[in-house]
Amino acid sequence: CSTTLNESNLNLISILSVPQYRIQNTEIIMSEPNLEEESAALDGYFSDTPLDPKPQYPKLRETFETAVVITNLPKAPSAKVEKLTKVVTRLFSKIGTLASSENFTGVHMPTDATSGATLGFAFVEYTTAADAAQAVKSLTDYPFDKNHKLLATPYVRLVELAQLKEGEFAAPEPAPFVEKANTSTWLQDPSQRDQFVVRQDKETVVYWSDGKHDPAVDYDGKREKEAGVSWCEYYVQWSPGGSYLATMVPAKGVILWGGASFEKLNRFPAPGVQIVDFSPQEKFFLTSNNNRNDPEAIKIFSIESGKLLRAFPLFPKDFLPTDITPQERNQIPPPTFQWSHDDKYIARLGKDLISIYDTSTMKLLDKRSLTTDGIREFQFSPNANVLAYWAPEKGNAPAHVDIIELPSRKKLRQKNLFNVTKCSMVWQNEGTYLGVKVTRHTKSKKTLFNNLELFRLEDQGVPVEMLDIKDAVMAFAWEPNGSRFAMIHADNPNSTKVNVSFYDMNKVVTTTKNKKTETNIVKEVNLSHTLAGKQVNTLFWSPAGQNIIMASLGDSASGGLEFYDVSNKSLTVKEHYRANQILWDPSGRTLATVVSQPIGGGHFKFSMDNGYILWSFQGKQLYQASYETFYQLQWRPRKSLLTKQEKQKVLKNLKKYEKDFAKADKELSRSRDLESIKAKRALRTEFRARLARLREIRSRQKEQRVELYDGYDSDDDVNYIVKELQVETILSTKEEVV
Repeated sequence: CSTTLNESNLNLISILSVPQYRIQNTEIIMSEPNLEEESAALDGYFSDTPLDPKPQYPKLRETFETAVVITNLPKAPSAKVEKLTKVVTRLFSKIGTLASSENFTGVHMPTDATSGATLGFAFVEYTTAADAAQAVKSLTDYPFDKNHKLLATPYVRLVELAQLKEGEFAAPEPAPFVEKANTSTWLQDPSQRDQFVVRQDKETVVYWSDGKHDPAVDYDGKREKEAGVSWCEYYVQWSPGGSYLATMVPAKGVILWGGASFEKLNRFPAPGVQIVDFSPQEKFFLTSNNNRNDPEAIKIFSIESGKLLRAFPLFPKDFLPTDITPQERNQIPPPTFQWSHDDKYIARLGKDLISIYDTSTMKLLDKRSLTTDGIREFQFSPNANVLAYWAPEKGNAPAHVDIIELPSRKKLRQKNLFNVTKCSMVWQNEGTYLGVKVTRHTKSKKTLFNNLELFRLEDQGVPVEMLDIKDAVMAFAWEPNGSRFAMIHADNPNSTKVNVSFYDMNKVVTTTKNKKTETNIVKEVNLSHTLAGKQVNTLFWSPAGQNIIMASLGDSASGGLEFYDVSNKSLTVKEHYRANQILWDPSGRTLATVVSQPIGGGHFKFSMDNGYILWSFQGKQLYQASYETFYQLQWRPRKSLLTKQEKQKVLKNLKKYEKDFAKADKELSRSRDLESIKAKRALRTEFRARLARLREIRSRQKEQRVELYDGYDSDDDVNYIVKELQVETILSTKEEVV
């Protein structure tokens, strides 16, 4: 075999011993190989060890669980493809680790073969299936820009869709209709009764209460007892509208109950749950297990779908200071989440910021927190998307109270304060007023004094009135649905004798002109009256207003209760020894005073006082119950179904309604009396039947009884001596002078 080569190609030829080549001029002549020479050349090249190759290939992935397809991306021209690729790669890499390699970044955006423009979708691959699942959850409905909301779909799902056969669509059979429990049936009670739930020992019982008679059991978990399960192992919590009752089972989570027979509506996994907090409109609720090491200690659920929307650690990032001991860090309570009145927002305090989340996406509102140096406290308005917060002095900047409107973050009002030690904020329940109790100090910081900053939210410019208080203020409370407020104050915060003062945000001014009297309301804070020398430490307004409870609560307190009518200035004094909780029912007609112990708190030294007492709003005791272990009493909330105008109409025609209710009460009392009479007659009939049966038995045993008594018959009148005595008793006397 011979081949003709150019001289420039001669350097490509390796001179090998096998096969042998001889070069003559420009020809290569290959000679036959010599076996001996070939063997000598390869001597020592091969090993005598038998071949057993075991290649280490990477693990074969047989599924595409780590791949995600992102659609609804912008269609960028070829000149902007590189820039768009960098943006989306940076976005996708924030969720998890991309499966990048030497020639692959983990993101592939197909382009048009002709124009080079992107096609509006991308393939993304992560290193783990968990990261891919998180990407689907986080990127779905993510606002990439003003015109594009992303849609993330697992690649395996698209493969399934691609395998569907084309043909005529056949609608699936609808699931059988299952009627949901009516969670408002209790509001249709013809007697307009309220409900409350009691947790004692291993029992959880829901009672009816009408404010006149003993509580009646509505549901005591009978269904669950028969099934051998407990429907509550920890605390319970009503939703703000009373639609749901949440029972906590720490080993599993939260169970929601509702309907006329308290049916199980849903179960939510939240191991270790200790707290349940519903949103005001009952769309969401959050749970907390108070575990500082759990990155998902706080969970937010949707009540309707039952899905977990988002989870948070117990403390925000960098919230806890690093320059204190672990023991001191454990003493710092976690900041709580707060809901807006319409369920649109949920917010939590962080370090120098407030994180406000939009509940529709559970993401930060406008992708940023509300920042303020040193912010200490914030509160949502109960009736508007308005947020109030305060921050202390820092450097040359004074302390300040700010009122912010959401979502615009427009500052409605800012009040600067000086020499501030502490502030505490209290909203009136309609959001009309905001009271801020300011504790100030002198320049030496040795003397403290108080003043109140009172904001009028419904007036233009949100005017602020300052009320100077020379005394120390120990308690402050707004009258629900009114303009009055009450506060406890004294010269010394440790005083046993205190004063209780009542103020009104509006002043009634009467003027006479041309023999005509006019009454006008002036928006000005004025003192109504003061009660001096009281031994109380807490205030509890009735939900209906006008009546207030001034109480002395605590381990070292007397348990005194003072029922006070602020308008009529009438006072009734009662006592519930060791009471540690006071609870009004939603109507304001019944009050519960409670002595309770914590669950799992070990030995409770006041267990002999455990229980509750129900009182009328006038201070009359209605009912009392005692328990060895008593944990909780909670009234079922209910919102008023009447508008302000309708309430005013009721007050105007109160006499008419009084007659109707008096008639209804009379009928109810008559029906109760009839039931009581029927029960007594049934007991009397049963007693008479038992007595007749015993007499018959005694009659049959007469012969045996006489024989045992040696012929003596105790029933024979002959064996008795009968004496008749006459006793005269003067029942009444009457004297007439003639």
